[in-house]
Amino acid sequence: MAVLSGLHGMGSVIYGKAFVSLPIPDGNSDLSKQVIIVTGSNTGLGFEATRHLARLGVGKLIMAVRTTAKGDEAKKKILAESGRPESSIEVWPIDMDNYESVKSFASRASQLPRLDGVMANAGLMTTKFSLSEGKEKNLNVNVISTFLLYLLLLPKMRESGKQTGNLCRFVIPNSALHYMAPVAELTPGDQRIMDRLNDPQKADMAGRYPLTKLLVIYAIREFAKRTESSGKGSCIINTPNPSFCKSGLARETQDSAGFRVFESLLARSTEEGSRALVHGLLAGPESNGQYLTNCRVQSPARHVTGKWGQQVQVSFFEELLEELERIQPCISSVV
Repeated sequence: MAVLSGLHGMGSVIYGKAFVSLPIPDGNSDLSKQVIIVTGSNTGLGFEATRHLARLGVGKLIMAVRTTAKGDEAKKKILAESGRPESSIEVWPIDMDNYESVKSFASRASQLPRLDGVMANAGLMTTKFSLSEGKEKNLNVNVISTFLLYLLLLPKMRESGKQTGNLCRFVIPNSALHYMAPVAELTPGDQRIMDRLNDPQKADMAGRYPLTKLLVIYAIREFAKRTESSGKGSCIINTPNPSFCKSGLARETQDSAGFRVFESLLARSTEEGSRALVHGLLAGPESNGQYLTNCRVQSPARHVTGKWGQQVQVSFFEELLEELERIQPCISSVV
């Protein structure tokens, strides 16, 4: 099953590069009233997505960045080429590796007059084991802090949707690498999943980034299901795959000759990949809880949809809620 999933994942990258040209995002008149947040928006996919959103006339863009000076420079470039007014883009600080920073950002964002979309683009790919906030760094940034931000903003997203009639979208980039994720660390045993992932003696760091993308799929599927059934109102949460792109995400390996050849043959430009993220941000209710590829809903790996995957999904989700509850008491009650 693992070999077939890996082949499917690689096949989707090759097919996307060879046969698919992603559509350039189209706007609509409602965007002029909307407020959208893009994290990690000073570079790479986040920057290109923000360029598209500015071109489409989004009323207010919040560029959420770790270093505000870099965000200010990116803002200047986007304003210069789009001709938008200076007030249409704001730069706010956020460090997705720091829970207090995420909380502070979410508190500020909750005071916005409305919130129509969040592109949680900021992410990390490293094969070097280190802890931050007591958690392995990939896991902390790509999963725990991302869903901390989601739950902290969920009340505001629901409120905004009820007021405006426009369901807020929360978008987390994914990857076809989730098909190749090593799942041994998820198999039930004598440790919680989170504890195994945070154990330097057991961590499979070569496969950690793909595994975090798999965990994102588990979480968004479960969050979508539970928020829809809660009766508290909902927003749309989905996870689009921009495919392999020429960006700085894989900076640890991009200097190798093999990687450069692979990139030249199969990688999309960062601009083209960002189209998939903007599509996810503007997608309809049919995208809720879904993995998207080439701007359409696609079934994720068998280790998501099969019986084993469904069991792991629930187990991991409960552990994730426990972790988030430790970070922010009573946060799980908003689900």
